[in-house]
Amino acid sequence: MGYALARAAAVHGHEVILVSGPVSLEVPKGVERKAVVSAKEMYEAVEAHVDGLEMAIHSAAVADYRPKEVHAQKFKKSASEWTLTLERTADILGSMREPFGFRGYLVGFAAETENLLENARGKLERKGCDLVIANDVSRADIGFDQRENEVSLLFKDGRQQSLPKAGKQDLADELLSIIVADKQFHE
Repeated sequence: MGYALARAAAVHGHEVILVSGPVSLEVPKGVERKAVVSAKEMYEAVEAHVDGLEMAIHSAAVADYRPKEVHAQKFKKSASEWTLTLERTADILGSMREPFGFRGYLVGFAAETENLLENARGKLERKGCDLVIANDVSRADIGFDQRENEVSLLFKDGRQQSLPKAGKQDLADELLSIIVADKQFHE
């Protein structure tokens, strides 16, 4: 969805900076890609590009946790059990308002496996978003690694809208129109 949204925005004449981890997708024409490989790099890249943005769309999240200890060499088998300790990664979407100081229109995605609308509404409020786009990633026919998606939109003013299952590019075009119209309405 992120690449489809970037493509839609570029086609409609918006200046687009796409911060992305490694993917096999082609960078859309007219889109400036900032390549990252870790959650820390993504956090730093987003922070570095926040100033002057009118709108930010966070369509995917990096892992919420990472290994606390990273070994420089191969970790050899030595015991029948091994405990992996994880630590939280920085919350990129949650950092947009503070500490990054972003004052523009903020869109987040909520990839959920249960309580879709309830969890998305909580994210909208906690992260200071103007809009959260929720999708059910437990479904095998939409979302990750699929050509189609189906989403529900939750707006800061309490409105809610569902978009039916559609191809990701068609859905991205419709989402961009809705996002731009809502942003202009609230300016």
